[in-house]
Amino acid sequence: MSKQVLVETSARHVHLSREHLDILFGKDYQLTVKKDLSQPGQYACAERVEVVGSKKSLPGVSILGPTRKASQVELSLTDARSIGVDAPIRESGDIAGSGACKLVGPCGEVELTEGVIAAKRHIHMTTADAAEFGLKDKDVVSVSVETSGRALTFGDVVVRVSDSFALAMHIDTDESNAGCVAPGTMGTVIK
Repeated sequence: MSKQVLVETSARHVHLSREHLDILFGKDYQLTVKKDLSQPGQYACAERVEVVGSKKSLPGVSILGPTRKASQVELSLTDARSIGVDAPIRESGDIAGSGACKLVGPCGEVELTEGVIAAKRHIHMTTADAAEFGLKDKDVVSVSVETSGRALTFGDVVVRVSDSFALAMHIDTDESNAGCVAPGTMGTVIK
């Protein structure tokens, strides 16, 4: 039996710390939930910020909530190159020594000395999902996607296991465009 997983496209976005949210939007500002995301407790916010690099900026970048311990900017490699920032391919949260940028909000600006990454493609799984797939946290797999005219296999996909997750694979917009991944696209996990 083949193991199928929903493949979702994660567009450019920002995660903010409480401290940076206060600077960008005002003391004790509360983010406005625009829509819930597939991962439980995660949501897209109505608020947006400008991400500024050495060449140019990306206005209107989405903020994802809730706030985190450290601010993080997730861009595609195309986005990063176009605005002149370094974005190493990393798992979310692994920001030590990553790229720098400036964030601009309606009430202030924040210079991030690190925190810009291109998110490593990954699959979120619960422990039950992992057992069914015969996988464990931090395993690396491939995922085959059969799309019209652009079928491909994504390698180097990290498995992330937590019972707070919902089963889904996340890729960025560059990867999604390369494979013509549309909403509802399923991928087959290959060990």
